[in-house]
Amino acid sequence: MEDHANLSRAAFSRQPGFGGLIGESAPMHQLYELVGKISQSTSPILLFGETGTGKELVARAIHFTGLRREKALVPIDCSALTPTLVESELFGHVKGAFTGADRLKLGLFQAADEGTILLDEIGELPMFLQAKLLRALQEKEIRPVGSTVRIPINVRVIAATNRDLEAEVRAGVFRQDLYFRLNVVQIKLPALRERKVDIPLLVTHFLEKFSNPLQPVREISDDALRRLMAYDWPGNVRELENAIESAVALSSDNILRVGDLASVPNGASTVSLPRSNELLPLAETQRRAILHALLETGGDKLAAARLLGMGKTTLYRKLKEYARTLRSTDRPTRVGD
Repeated sequence: MEDHANLSRAAFSRQPGFGGLIGESAPMHQLYELVGKISQSTSPILLFGETGTGKELVARAIHFTGLRREKALVPIDCSALTPTLVESELFGHVKGAFTGADRLKLGLFQAADEGTILLDEIGELPMFLQAKLLRALQEKEIRPVGSTVRIPINVRVIAATNRDLEAEVRAGVFRQDLYFRLNVVQIKLPALRERKVDIPLLVTHFLEKFSNPLQPVREISDDALRRLMAYDWPGNVRELENAIESAVALSSDNILRVGDLASVPNGASTVSLPRSNELLPLAETQRRAILHALLETGGDKLAAARLLGMGKTTLYRKLKEYARTLRSTDRPTRVGD
């Protein structure tokens, strides 16, 4: 598994926007393909996904592999904007526009001109500002607070949310016309529970990221990885990252053990690992997970791939690799074609 993680990171490092996206599962390969396509357009994009699924990372991937990669990417957390100053933050203001406006201020839309603006948590934007945003997107111009002059803008808009905006529209708290304007291309990010086969890859990455060079944690025990695979991760990759950082801090040697995972509760999962106290390389753990899934599905490769969140071609490739070394007693029913 470590080799796969290194190969993935090496490939992504050659494309600046892909640096934080890690995974070999079918949902992730579909995401990579979609990012590759839409990065070559300038259409508005709506990123939808649960908290912690990496919406900003996907936005960065789109921008830094796209037509505007030489220009600025300006992220805006709409939930963190001060309500009384949100219009000024987005569109700027002229001197004397309000008390305390003692100088001209350029807005974030102007800072993103010819580049990309990421409107994170777009569902938090107040209704009065939704109308102004819609006008700016339709007319491709903004008017700073206190000014009578309209300024042309040329930005690509990527909006992100963990809310059901269609339900928000029906409830009357999000403008339908703005939703249609933003939702030209929609990307739904997979939850971590839908791609558990990527957990060993992510663990490898986070162990490398958080290990102390003077006392590196390079391995994980079978029981510890089983605990991670069994949990459904409601906080997704961000929660997994925090859990590994905490576990590395608590670890007393170079092996991450189940006792270090104080923040990870026990949970049930359809994909489990054989119970053992032995320490295993992550590649071997993935091999066992694949074989176990095949046993669970009676050797049905397509069903096993769906269970693991893995592409069928990836599964077939790995089975061919395993066929050279697996003992016949280790093989589940109908492993070979």
